[in-house]
Amino acid sequence: MTAPISLQLGARPLSLSDLRRVYANPASVRVAENAMRAVRDSHAATARLAAGDLPAYGINTGFGLLAQTRIPVSQRALLQRNIILSHSAGVGPLLDDSIVRLVLVLKLASVSQGFSGVSAELTRFLEQLINAGLYPCVPAQGSVGACGDLAPLAHLALPILGLGDLRRHGEVVPAAEALAQAGMTPLALGPKEGLALLNGTQVSTALALAGLFELEEVFAAAVVSGSMSLDALQGSDVPFDPRIHKLRGHDGQTRVAQVYRELLAGSQIRESHRTCTRVQDPYSLRCQPQVMGACLDLITQVAATLIIEANAVTDNPLIFPQTDEVLSGGNFHAEPVAFAADILALACAELGSIAERRIALLIDPKMSGLPAFLALDSGVNSGFMMAQVTAAALVAENRMLCHPASVDSIPTSANQEDHVSMATHGARRLLTMTANALNIIAIEFLAACQGIDFRKPLKTSQALQQAHGALRQQVPFADADRLLAQDIEVAAGTVRMPAVQSLAQSLLPSFR
Repeated sequence: MTAPISLQLGARPLSLSDLRRVYANPASVRVAENAMRAVRDSHAATARLAAGDLPAYGINTGFGLLAQTRIPVSQRALLQRNIILSHSAGVGPLLDDSIVRLVLVLKLASVSQGFSGVSAELTRFLEQLINAGLYPCVPAQGSVGACGDLAPLAHLALPILGLGDLRRHGEVVPAAEALAQAGMTPLALGPKEGLALLNGTQVSTALALAGLFELEEVFAAAVVSGSMSLDALQGSDVPFDPRIHKLRGHDGQTRVAQVYRELLAGSQIRESHRTCTRVQDPYSLRCQPQVMGACLDLITQVAATLIIEANAVTDNPLIFPQTDEVLSGGNFHAEPVAFAADILALACAELGSIAERRIALLIDPKMSGLPAFLALDSGVNSGFMMAQVTAAALVAENRMLCHPASVDSIPTSANQEDHVSMATHGARRLLTMTANALNIIAIEFLAACQGIDFRKPLKTSQALQQAHGALRQQVPFADADRLLAQDIEVAAGTVRMPAVQSLAQSLLPSFR
């Protein structure tokens, strides 16, 4: 693990690069002074609204269907505490520290814009949690992605009251104990602060960002493994001719075709069959630019949506200190994130699906011209027979998981919240799907390297030799059956290495 990254919030919008680094490593954050001034102005406006006679949602009223209930001054601190306690109703496995760290940074970035009404003390407390590496224990299930990610964000807020648990270096510690050891004191929340902590799309956005970051790596690996499969199968590079893709006009398709041309350039295997009688390759080889290019366009679209959401203020109501207005709206509704997650799920399922078809070609001697199941002495050896079955199983699982979550609205809160986004679990399933897709690509990578070895003494291109060499440093040619699960695990790590990723990462605009 590298040293914590340093990030100043409020000086400029967060970038995808910032958030990718937060996801990957511990962070040291600081709210810029101009942002702290905005926080103080917003908090002062909230105090004035609380002291006034007009109803202000969540400041001097109840929540949700109880918005018409006025809360006396003597009970307003209890109101903010109670909303955190009552809404801490999450269940299921805990979110990983990397996700929780992203959520904390997103929440801090949101409240520090000065429209949430929270105090400077609460802002600094969130800052301290991040810098101390104290990550609240947040159950993964319980949010429908509207009125904010209420349940998980309530669990995120519990340690601010000295309640719940924190994870420190992977160890679960009672919040009160961990805070005391870090020299931190729990806070008593002021008007609107509990509500500001709970409202927002930070959990669903963090999960969708994590899915995006994981899919970017899988996508880059899939372009490399697809190129290797094509060469191992003695496929043609003619379908990557730029004249073909110019006539279609899609940016992703054009750019992907160019990378395939570059990866295959100089291959002796390709030159050995340039005048063969095969007219056209199967679609899983020939149509890679069309399929992977469409996936790339979707990834690019989603990246643009998620960086907007990451920099958004999504709690409710919003405080406008210049006019002392409190405006109720619906920025907490995570529909943009839900759609983004559904789109990423489709792209993930498709790139895995086309890769599995290439694996099937590699192990079929009638299609490949290679030994059956890529095995020497097949019969005694089963080779990659079951590896392809595993890939097929993962493809089937991803097809099931890519059912759109955004269409499954279900009314909540006594029909006050009658249309919800389902963004949170829609985004959460992406991590399962990308893990499945990574293993599919790992299997293809193993099979393609095996196929290229069967083409010796002919060599693949210099670029693909680099990827092949990265695997062969850890996994030798399979000259007899062995425990393939271990090879797949190593290959899954290899395709994420710079030696492989760098060959196709230029495709992804968010890497720039």
